[in-house]
Amino acid sequence: MLRSLFRRLLVALPLFFLVASHAVLAQVAPPAIAARSWLLLDATTGQVLASHEPDVKIEPASLTKVMTAYLTFNALKEKRITTEQRPAVSPAAWKAIGSRMFVDPAKPATIEELLNGMIVQSGNDASIVLAETLAGSEASFAEQMNREAQRLGMRNTQFRNATGLPHPEHYTTARDLAILASRLIADHPEYYPLYSRREYTFNNIRQPNRNRLLAIDPSVDGMKTGHTEAAGYCLIASAHRKQPGLDVERRLISVVLGTGSESARAIESQKLLNYGYQNFDAVRIYASGQPAGRYEVFKGKAATIPGGVEGALLVAVPRGQADKVKAEIERIQPLVAPIAQGQRIGTLRVKVDDRLLLERPLLALEGVEAAGWLRRTWDGIRMMMTK
Repeated sequence: MLRSLFRRLLVALPLFFLVASHAVLAQVAPPAIAARSWLLLDATTGQVLASHEPDVKIEPASLTKVMTAYLTFNALKEKRITTEQRPAVSPAAWKAIGSRMFVDPAKPATIEELLNGMIVQSGNDASIVLAETLAGSEASFAEQMNREAQRLGMRNTQFRNATGLPHPEHYTTARDLAILASRLIADHPEYYPLYSRREYTFNNIRQPNRNRLLAIDPSVDGMKTGHTEAAGYCLIASAHRKQPGLDVERRLISVVLGTGSESARAIESQKLLNYGYQNFDAVRIYASGQPAGRYEVFKGKAATIPGGVEGALLVAVPRGQADKVKAEIERIQPLVAPIAQGQRIGTLRVKVDDRLLLERPLLALEGVEAAGWLRRTWDGIRMMMTK
């Protein structure tokens, strides 16, 4: 019950920390990145570690296909389609320009094959088939993409197609792409391994994954490349590495937009990932299931209530500053029963030297029912006396 309440809260406030956090307290400045726009996200904590022009609207090219994949994964999870299904290949898909997986109208591919063709081979034809399968037409699918973008909190994004082919009203930002990438990884862990495939063969045509970091850095397991003349060379890269003393692997996501070459996008992305791992540590504030504290409740059957967040709470801090981290609680006062499990009862702020790192809602970890008449009356008197 509590887990579902937390998940609903996170859906209602998508990646609050990513939107609210800026380049946090780095002791070492980020490296020079030869890109028009870029952002480095610690996906484990939700913090932006460094960025440059993260909200500038830029043509996303084939990075668009991350949203096409996300909606397809949603449909699979909801059982609206199956991986074995073989949707028809329309003339629009068959004649698609740009990168292709070479679908055959006479022998349609399965949804699973189409996903591999779109993700590994960056097939525009595969993207169109999936879009038409889910929405009837690519234009209708673009409307679904835009609704989902708004739901996820991608405030500066607008889609006009499922492929990323150039369109004057088709744009996004580095920040919005980081939101999308982190949500895909978190929401669809069963399908995310597709992004680590180094190559894929369809119709006897073998094509490599254009993400060079998959061959260079063993910690990199995704995610997507993109290129058009207007967009330049773009890459969303995701890596997970073990931090000594921490029982979870830290995941960083870099978004690099508008570099000058295929090799440059890989080099600049690697710089950002290395910078994040070398200059920041994750610090555990609360273990999974550990309350942040117990707080007084008026007019309830229980006198106190535990407050906290679901799971472990971690924060990224500049290396060497872990001992300066502190958590502060600001409670809603007075807390008056009844209080529902998962109800917001305050705000938890994590700081280093009085500088805010992140802010989270403090939630009731248990419910408290209203007390009987006598207790409510007595607590009402107490509340008046404390005003």
